[in-house]
Amino acid sequence: MPPFLLDWIRTQFPALSRQEHGRPVAYFDGPAGSQVPQSVANAVSRYLLTTNSNRGGVFTVAQESDAIVDTAHQAAANLFGTNDPACTVFGANMTTLTLAVSRALARTWNTGDEVLVTRLDHDANVTPWILAARDAGAIVKHVDVHLEDGTLDQTSFRNALSSRTKLVAIGYASNVTGTINPIAPMIAAAKAAGALTFIDAVHYAPHGLIDVTALGCDFLACSAYKFFGPHVGLLYGRRDLLEEITPYKLRVSSNQLPGKWMTGTQAHELLAGVSAAIRYLADMGRRCASTDCERTALQSAFAAIRAYEQSLSERMLAGLRSLGGYRVWGLTDAARIAERVPTFSLTHARFTPKELAERLAAEGLYAWCGNHYGLPFTEAAGLEPHGTLRIGLLHYNTVEEVDRVLEALERISA
Repeated sequence: MPPFLLDWIRTQFPALSRQEHGRPVAYFDGPAGSQVPQSVANAVSRYLLTTNSNRGGVFTVAQESDAIVDTAHQAAANLFGTNDPACTVFGANMTTLTLAVSRALARTWNTGDEVLVTRLDHDANVTPWILAARDAGAIVKHVDVHLEDGTLDQTSFRNALSSRTKLVAIGYASNVTGTINPIAPMIAAAKAAGALTFIDAVHYAPHGLIDVTALGCDFLACSAYKFFGPHVGLLYGRRDLLEEITPYKLRVSSNQLPGKWMTGTQAHELLAGVSAAIRYLADMGRRCASTDCERTALQSAFAAIRAYEQSLSERMLAGLRSLGGYRVWGLTDAARIAERVPTFSLTHARFTPKELAERLAAEGLYAWCGNHYGLPFTEAAGLEPHGTLRIGLLHYNTVEEVDRVLEALERISA
């Protein structure tokens, strides 16, 4: 594999040059939102300054704006691994898109139907389905989690699945424990039972290649601001389902895909930013392996990202094992490093997560504290109301930053 282009990568992100108290800031808050390359900010600005228009105008600027939106759909299709850009939908965020799909699907459910959610998911892939089930008179079943290693209980999943199951909602990766769920066999099992699947890929998207065609999922959602883009949500849906299901929409809105599911005027400047974020990843891939195909370039980029991030995970876990007073919630076995992304949730015997985060922040180390909206897990683990300290690494983080935060954690504990 070609060498990882860390120096080039870090020059793309202006935020990484920030300093506090004469020291560089280290961003470990990526799970709450990544930093963005200069090219993304340029794309958003350029749209607003040169092509700002609503859809469907007959004049030049409107046509240029329409082309930018169409390009965003194609870029999203490349990211998702589908050859049908009309199956990609944009919205305010993943939560809003999930609420829209859940409300539309609930109209097809009957009393006694069943919906499966997990105790390892972000609440955005749990509460929308609970609310939809309540409205339809359906039953919600919860897939349990192994608290000792932060993985889903597959026996619990199989026992919950039945011929009455209408939908299975699964997270691709946990934004609390970093666990990558075995979604391919879970999707296959759901399909065999006659159920639809909705995959929350928000936390996985910056770490690994998504391939909805290979997965065979029915819906998949993610957020651009987690993979180096602006604040906007993305949704993939099977064409037949998007055409068949009726969303809540205005009469004047298009009945054709993808407009049928994109209610109201979109933030077109942010869609320009989405394209730029995906182009950034593809450009990284082209520097690793020359190709004219954006999807192939993305495959190359994510192969490099996965290998580099796994090396960071190994260093982080080795360091955490040597610290006293901390508990790591999630997989800690180096032999299972491929089953997680570099997101680490910690608790300490004496300090609350907020106290830990404040002490790190004082040293220019930005980490998050709380339940991270992963309320089903923090409730199951008895971690409320404080949650965890979450240290999240992305491909722009360095070995030196990992060592720096480990040293700070050791000082705090001592």
